[in-house]
Amino acid sequence: MKEDRENKEVKGKRKKKKKHKVLKRILLILILIILITAGIFGYKVYKNGGGLTGIVTTLIGSDPEKTKNLPDFYCLIMGKSENMTDTIMVAKYSPSTRRASLLSIPRDSFVGTNKNTATAFDKINCKYQISPQKTIDAVNKLTGLNIKYYLTVDTKALRDLVDAIGGVEFDVPIDMDYDDSSQKLYIHIKSGMQKLNGEQAEWVVRFRHNNNGTTYPVEYGDNDLGRMRTQREFMMEVAKQTLKLGNITKINDILKIAEEEIETNIDWDTMMEYAPALLSLDTENIKTDALPGVPEYCNGVAVFLVNEKESKTLVNELFLTSSETGEMTKTKDISLEILNGTGSTTKLNKVIEQLKNHGYKITKQGNTNITNVTTVINRTKNSTDDEKAITSLLGTGKATTGEDNSDVDFTIILGKDY
Repeated sequence: MKEDRENKEVKGKRKKKKKHKVLKRILLILILIILITAGIFGYKVYKNGGGLTGIVTTLIGSDPEKTKNLPDFYCLIMGKSENMTDTIMVAKYSPSTRRASLLSIPRDSFVGTNKNTATAFDKINCKYQISPQKTIDAVNKLTGLNIKYYLTVDTKALRDLVDAIGGVEFDVPIDMDYDDSSQKLYIHIKSGMQKLNGEQAEWVVRFRHNNNGTTYPVEYGDNDLGRMRTQREFMMEVAKQTLKLGNITKINDILKIAEEEIETNIDWDTMMEYAPALLSLDTENIKTDALPGVPEYCNGVAVFLVNEKESKTLVNELFLTSSETGEMTKTKDISLEILNGTGSTTKLNKVIEQLKNHGYKITKQGNTNITNVTTVINRTKNSTDDEKAITSLLGTGKATTGEDNSDVDFTIILGKDY
């Protein structure tokens, strides 16, 4: 009996040791798998550019070369408050150069047909009340661009984002002292470099003038011009500070704000495609400006009359110049053939008007088989800058080379993506 008990105890100890060995082996294998997986992931992150960009690129299964070759991305950014869009900006990002441009559209820009019968609803900031698309249409008409996407940010979203990333360091340009009980807006902040919380950020971007009527100095840009400049500069600081690697731990909070408080028509596939590219933004290379023109009273309504000639020049400088030399494309020297593959005469007429307004010569036009993707064919070995200027202006399409053609410099096959 005693021997049996001893044998059982020995066997029990052996089984326990065996179990411990098995557990140790399983744990060791799991640790090795984790280390190998982490090593592979870390290597891919490194190969994909490192930092926040590398992490996102790896997670969504993209690669730097694909990202770099994406076409320019345009989006209309609108800041909404009480169903009005007092902040309207055209944003463009070029993945190939990591550079961006921001163009402010004055909120009082006149977009009616006759200034002698102007009403408040002829101002561009009222178009959002009908639909975001109406605002896009009005901006496209003012700029000659073909913007398709919009992004509407409520003032609450701005407050929450700034608070989520721990505040934003910003050099407030002047002392701000303004009260408006009807909007529950009470702005009291001193000038100078400081860390702004969400509420203070809203004060800064909405400020136009003080209670005593004083505003930004003329050299900075008074009233709305000053506010638009402050908005652009603040947005650049938000972009810089949001894209810091340290904010990777706050990504869930940022995504929640985006989901609940931002409206957009950008589809999921496009978001995923451009996400790594946007995270690669060189925040030191952002060009900014505002649409030129003059304020005027028309039919007793205060409006902003956009200068068409100066606006066309500015749009070319901000959005259509060479990324390397900064030189503008000499559109008057370029002849185009347009082949309509959309099945829509309206789209054909729209693109012809758009290109002519920017100085291109349309020497041929016709129809072709229905096609999904717009293609710009370089016929005479013009520079790649000319190709990019055309595709950027169209807001879509891919560039390629084709057989020489003495009649035209480029053939544009217009697809349904236009």
